[in-house]
Amino acid sequence: MSASMTDRILVEAQKQRDELAKEAAASAAAGGGGADDNPNQAGLVRLSGEYIEDDGDDLDEADMRALAMFMSPDAPVRRNLAEIIYEKIQEGEEAKAAAAAAVGADADASTLSPKVVEVYTAIGVLLRRYRSGKLPRAFKIIPSVANWEDLLVLTAPQHWTPNAHHAATKIFASNFNVRMAQRVYNLVLLPKVRDDIAENKKLNYHLYMALKKAMFKPAAFFKGILLPLVDSQNCTLLEARIIGSVLVKVSIPMMHSAATILKLAEMEYSGACSIFLRILLDKKYSLPFRVIDALVAHFVRFMDETRELPVLWHQALLVFAQRYKTTMTRAHKDGLKLLLRRHNHPQISEEIRRELFRSRCRDDPVEAPSAAQQAQAAAVAAQQAQAALQLQRKRQKKAAAHAMES
Repeated sequence: MSASMTDRILVEAQKQRDELAKEAAASAAAGGGGADDNPNQAGLVRLSGEYIEDDGDDLDEADMRALAMFMSPDAPVRRNLAEIIYEKIQEGEEAKAAAAAAVGADADASTLSPKVVEVYTAIGVLLRRYRSGKLPRAFKIIPSVANWEDLLVLTAPQHWTPNAHHAATKIFASNFNVRMAQRVYNLVLLPKVRDDIAENKKLNYHLYMALKKAMFKPAAFFKGILLPLVDSQNCTLLEARIIGSVLVKVSIPMMHSAATILKLAEMEYSGACSIFLRILLDKKYSLPFRVIDALVAHFVRFMDETRELPVLWHQALLVFAQRYKTTMTRAHKDGLKLLLRRHNHPQISEEIRRELFRSRCRDDPVEAPSAAQQAQAAAVAAQQAQAALQLQRKRQKKAAAHAMES
């Protein structure tokens, strides 16, 4: 880090130290900062105190057994945020040691100043008990620094409070580009969210709001949180429902959702995959034909599946049939007809058949209008022409009267 940047950080830290002392005194006098008013959440989750709880219907034992058969037995063990941060520190130390061995004493110029280390370590201590108020200015300039990852590691994100994660996500989503935001979402926010759900069986409200703020950059959210979560093959249904409820509550551009649906359709199946597909399809986008083809292929590939398919799979297929029945080709529907014969659900499959086979296809020939329809269209056109002629005559009379007066 350059000397000018170091001086700038130290000046900002000194200013912030005075402000924090004043805020701490005011907070102590008021009895501590309180949480924001929490509006009731609708959809897949509900608000209970300061936590977001699953509001979905519990699956019965048969469905749980069906889902368990699709879980990968060799899925990688999930790492918590502390392990990821420790690995990041180890990688940084190894890189510095390698650089020092390669260039000798010149490598010392690239290391962080002891004063900078002290400042950001102190910021980490502050974020461990942060509840509300302004963040230190030295923390806000992290997105503008080249080695922002090293500074972020010094603050120990694994120990931040949920309120601090919410406030930090606002800064990262606003100031980072998509690639950098994706990385910080994946390394900091996602592990913290998963740890909180695993520990409490529900998600802290402030972490939930941090996920909503992360949707400010949809591409970074999908690439840094949703797709890695599904691809890990160890995503629980509780995690999928809570994170999926964020998608329900926000508006997402069509192209980002279409790309995500395409990726999900090509991934190995899991219960979380069906949940996210159902939520995104239920937004009623006008999807490209390539995505429709990929979704049909996603469902048809279960044709030779001998395991019992869970109800989540049937629900996703039903939503797909309801929303995009007219954008499928005749070949698509024929393939799905054979699939429904192989995998039948007592209540859902009949509804899927009704949606699919009582609607037109996108490759059906356009029927020529009948004689009665042609006559009706001609009568409407004649009425419109007569109304236009009358309007033109009124305008001509008005113009003539105006000319005579003048």
